[in-house]
Amino acid sequence: MTGVLETAAGAVPRVATAPTWRDRIGGWRVRWGIRRDAYRVDPGLYAVGDPGPDSPVLVTANYKLTFDVVRSDLAGRDAWLLVLDTRGINVWCAAGKRTFSTDELVRWIDGIGLSQVVAHRRVVLPQLGATGVAAHVVRERTGFRVLWGPVRSADLPAFLDAGMKATPEMREVTFPAYDRLVLTPVEVLGTASYGWWVLLALFAISGLGPWVFSLGAVWHRGFAAVSVFIAATLAGGLVAPMLLPWLPGRAFSVKGAVSGLLVGIPVLALWDRPLDAATVAAVLLGLSALSSFVAMNFTGSTPYTSPSGVEREMRRSMPWQALAAAASVALWIGSAWIGKGGV
Repeated sequence: MTGVLETAAGAVPRVATAPTWRDRIGGWRVRWGIRRDAYRVDPGLYAVGDPGPDSPVLVTANYKLTFDVVRSDLAGRDAWLLVLDTRGINVWCAAGKRTFSTDELVRWIDGIGLSQVVAHRRVVLPQLGATGVAAHVVRERTGFRVLWGPVRSADLPAFLDAGMKATPEMREVTFPAYDRLVLTPVEVLGTASYGWWVLLALFAISGLGPWVFSLGAVWHRGFAAVSVFIAATLAGGLVAPMLLPWLPGRAFSVKGAVSGLLVGIPVLALWDRPLDAATVAAVLLGLSALSSFVAMNFTGSTPYTSPSGVEREMRRSMPWQALAAAASVALWIGSAWIGKGGV
């Protein structure tokens, strides 16, 4: 905040457009999933530059990473920034969860007295919020007309300069490799958050065998099992997103299973001993099952999916993932009786 701007509806906070070192650290932190749910700004009306009654009103979410990107892209502009209370969720996800919604937009337009701040009756919403907002209802209830802005806030300057008209390129949803890559840390660490219990379980079952229970087997076979778990997490959380356009199938669970098998080949090749069939099957099934599950979670990070489609895929895929994981565990335990599990 750099001060306040007095309006007929009261004082409006003015925000800077240049990110500070704290903003950059905060952005890095949430990219790694650290206190992501708490990374939000207060909803309400903000001023960028020195806006007046004729300045555009741009609507966004109160997820601070989104807020920071939008205000930075408006550097050198005079505009009003209306921030909805999306519970700290980005526009795309909030629209699907109905927190970036018709009712929320109407509530804030009326609540802040926007009609007293601007002379026009237009609000510009991000295109990715369209699934949550009925434009005609907003106009009926507030008198404000909804204009759909570009997909990316980086195109806002060109959009505003063109009289709030979007080019076909501004309407196109893209998801290039860099955008996928910056989302992978939170996916990998999300798995690690519950992975400790899995790791303990893997060490425990690795000690079972014809010897009943062996600490030596816990050490040797346990670390082998953990290495497979780590490889599967990276296969689903990193390899699958990076190879997303080229992996077969539409379902992310299928893409994840394929990436798990792709990673499984070098994992088996790097094994320190010859392996029996049970161990090979256990490794490949475990890799594909966990990688499939982790990659399926990436659906929430992409602009390709819908909430109903994600729910349908989860209902169909999770039983198969659980069955493959159970078979992998059974084969891993059983491999201790076959050639000592390759150890």
